[in-house]
Amino acid sequence: MAGRFEIHRVGDESYRLRLTDADGNIVAVSPNFKSLNMLLEGIKAMRENAATGIVVDLRQQQA
Repeated sequence: MAGRFEIHRVGDESYRLRLTDADGNIVAVSPNFKSLNMLLEGIKAMRENAATGIVVDLRQQQA
């Protein structure tokens, strides 16, 4: 089973996204979105960018 995007209602006016792995563990939680359409656009962007995203290690800060 693949991971999934879970849409949650936050109060009366917001939505939040949780990304879970195949075992149901939470991988990421989004900030609140003001509309369902904005949240769905966020899912689309995550899907498009995750496959080609570059890993940047910011642990080593330059002086």
